[in-house]
Amino acid sequence: MGKMAAAVGSVATLLFRFYRQSRPGTADLGGVIDFSVSHAARGTGPGAAKVVKSQLNLSSVSDHDALRAGLQPVSKWQAYGLQGYPGFIFISNPFLPGYQWHWVKQCLKLYSRKPNVCNLDKHMTKEETQDLWEQSKEFLRCKEVNKRRPRSLLEKLRWVTLGYHYNWDSKRYSADHYTPFPSDLAFLSEQVAAACGFQGFRAEAGILNYYRLDSTLGIHVDRSELDHSRPLLSFSFGQSAIFLLGGLKRDEAPTPMFMHSGDIMVMSGFSRLLNHAVPRVLPNAEGDSLPGCLGTPLPADLPRDSVVEPCSLEDWQVCASYLKTARVNMTVRQVLAVGQDFPLDPTEENKRDITAEGSCHLDDDNSQVKRARLSPDC
Repeated sequence: MGKMAAAVGSVATLLFRFYRQSRPGTADLGGVIDFSVSHAARGTGPGAAKVVKSQLNLSSVSDHDALRAGLQPVSKWQAYGLQGYPGFIFISNPFLPGYQWHWVKQCLKLYSRKPNVCNLDKHMTKEETQDLWEQSKEFLRCKEVNKRRPRSLLEKLRWVTLGYHYNWDSKRYSADHYTPFPSDLAFLSEQVAAACGFQGFRAEAGILNYYRLDSTLGIHVDRSELDHSRPLLSFSFGQSAIFLLGGLKRDEAPTPMFMHSGDIMVMSGFSRLLNHAVPRVLPNAEGDSLPGCLGTPLPADLPRDSVVEPCSLEDWQVCASYLKTARVNMTVRQVLAVGQDFPLDPTEENKRDITAEGSCHLDDDNSQVKRARLSPDC
């Protein structure tokens, strides 16, 4: 009986390993939901039948404000939900053609700068990590010429934190570890949250994950924010990935879905505290190239009050070289409820068993840890 219970309890872990080892273009991915295609082609697995249309708040975001953030009018967004996952909303690439260029450039060029915090800080000085873009751009421009060169610092980047900086050891945020949250990303997040029914959302913390093709993100729950009534927003750019959306318990079988460049996910309500993971980043089916939606340049004539800034072809050349073998994900959170402050002394209720939780950092196959880390909280 004990062995049977253990086998059932490991369903999520087994599926994580299965998709981590999956081969693109084979039957391995037949059960993965693809929101970017017609309903009839969304997969043959049990998850395909769960897809439903999500109703958005069309009047909450003006067409002009959507344009300022580089988004199509909300009336044109393709938003979906999943039966059994109330509060989960998947928006299939609502960005206007070319506007993803800005957000990719910001992740690589601006958000990676100091005073923001990144994984490289643990082994390097602030001076060495002050401007990763400047130190990496020539390496990336020459990537096609010399593929055996050492990796640039940007290619060694795994995560960056914004706003209230997440402490990976204590699993907490704190008032004294804060830098101003990027205003353009805050505006984008506010529009998406409002369209999903969350007017007044405040972007207070961000975790950016930088995936290589061999990177994974273990099973975890995002519960460190003090206000769980506000949604978690997730923005994906670059190569596609498989996302596993599980249940409140780690042993519940997850539903797999593709996340393509430009896709946005919103986890709120019941779905806000669900287990989830990224077991696989998928190389472009056409080889060493970018997704088609990234092939259109950012328009030169931007609205006067746009939060989106021009992106030079020289800068995009660096971004494109990076994204051919990578994916970037931005997650944005509201940490505190309106009028709420951080507790002076953490209560027993909020304490985390750090030893049991391990870590939810990105793993890749050439790191010291060869297997996926499965973490309940990050």
